[in-house]
Amino acid sequence: MDNMRRRRRRKPTSILFYWTLRYLLIISIGLLLAALFTFWWIQQEAMDNRMQTTGLLAQEIADRSVGTDGKLEIIPSLHKLVEDRKRFFKVNEEMCVIITGTEGQLLFSQPPMTGEQMRYKLEDSLSNSRNSEYKAASAQIDSGQGVLGQVFVLQSKRSLRHIPQEEITFFSIIIVFLIALSWLTIYLLSVKLAKPVKRVASAAAQISGGQYNIVLDTRAKEREIHELLVSFQEMAGKLQQFEQSRAIMLAGVSHELKTPVTSIKGLLHAVREGVVEGEEAGEFLDIALQEAGRLQHMVADLLDYNALTAGMVAVRQDELEAAPLLEEILYQWGLTQSGEVCTPIVELPQTPLLLRGDPIRIQQIIVNLLNNSVQAKVQGSKLQLRLTINEAPDGIAEITLTDNGTGIPPESRERVFEAFYRSSGKQSVLRGLGLGLTFSRLLAEAMGGSLELGSDPPQGCCFVLRLPLAR
Repeated sequence: MDNMRRRRRRKPTSILFYWTLRYLLIISIGLLLAALFTFWWIQQEAMDNRMQTTGLLAQEIADRSVGTDGKLEIIPSLHKLVEDRKRFFKVNEEMCVIITGTEGQLLFSQPPMTGEQMRYKLEDSLSNSRNSEYKAASAQIDSGQGVLGQVFVLQSKRSLRHIPQEEITFFSIIIVFLIALSWLTIYLLSVKLAKPVKRVASAAAQISGGQYNIVLDTRAKEREIHELLVSFQEMAGKLQQFEQSRAIMLAGVSHELKTPVTSIKGLLHAVREGVVEGEEAGEFLDIALQEAGRLQHMVADLLDYNALTAGMVAVRQDELEAAPLLEEILYQWGLTQSGEVCTPIVELPQTPLLLRGDPIRIQQIIVNLLNNSVQAKVQGSKLQLRLTINEAPDGIAEITLTDNGTGIPPESRERVFEAFYRSSGKQSVLRGLGLGLTFSRLLAEAMGGSLELGSDPPQGCCFVLRLPLAR
């Protein structure tokens, strides 16, 4: 429990500190390991090169130790030759040169040593043990008629692995420079990445505080950062739009529900107080009943919309014959209409179509579209409706409803399916919550179809209901 509390109290680390410190440690450790491996490799290469040089020196001494008569001869200038070769090959002073005869007797050594010291050094160099101090390169003294002796050039392992201090300093400077350059690169990248993240975090804090009018500097060379800033900016705009729509929706719903309640209360109060009597009182009660029915319809729309968006409305998937279903829906709807609405023109396909869906929900959608067409009727003219159905690709049936009404304004075409949205013309003429088209589209999608606006006709509007065919 105490550990959990400590973790909660521990403040998060900034990107700049987190990345700079940890990546600097990673890069530093990696470069140091690489440096250690490089030093080891350089030592091995230096040892091999120096042993090759030592072997060449041993062979040269062996060649110069054969006299003109073909016998082994220690030349007087051998000491000077060895010193010259040391300086030429930059060989360490710890080098030792030994010349032995055919029976292993000591003939020459530099520096001077006894036979016992010679045997100890040769045994140590030829043992190939890790604890041996010397490594030896040897060459036979051959006159062409036989082996006259052998030359040994010994060097200590420490001198063979020795790397000059200048090279170590230069290499260390390079490592430090690479670490500093890596740190600077990581620091600059962290700063560059932290700036847009801070701006987004600050904007998110403003949104959580209820301020949706966010303006971000979306200029960024990196595509991903630019997309992040632009997406967040658009999200803030959408949230602001949704918040405004929510406020308008609540105001509209409150107003639409308050109006019939106020009307019913006034009418009933007038009847109860005896302000109206007789037939007039009956008319008031009839009006109150109509307002109550309208109020009930609004509440039912709200309940249906909430239930469908929550996935609590069951939708059947029956096989339905399209022609009889549509004819029955139009017949029942026509019985409730006045003479101002002519009988819809129905165009059915030559081959029967089988739909898959819920007949009650299909009826709700089509009746809602028909009622919207009636509400959009041009005053003084007769409403004409045309309903067609045909088979579209991918196993889809398209039911198209066209009318000759007032149509939908261009600025409202993209929002007609939004919940609680009503155009300015409808708001002034009709009372409702603006859920009809939203609810119809949700029903169509629940059956595996869709509801969309069709192509804009010269007069009126066109809706297309797509439903899956039963195969």
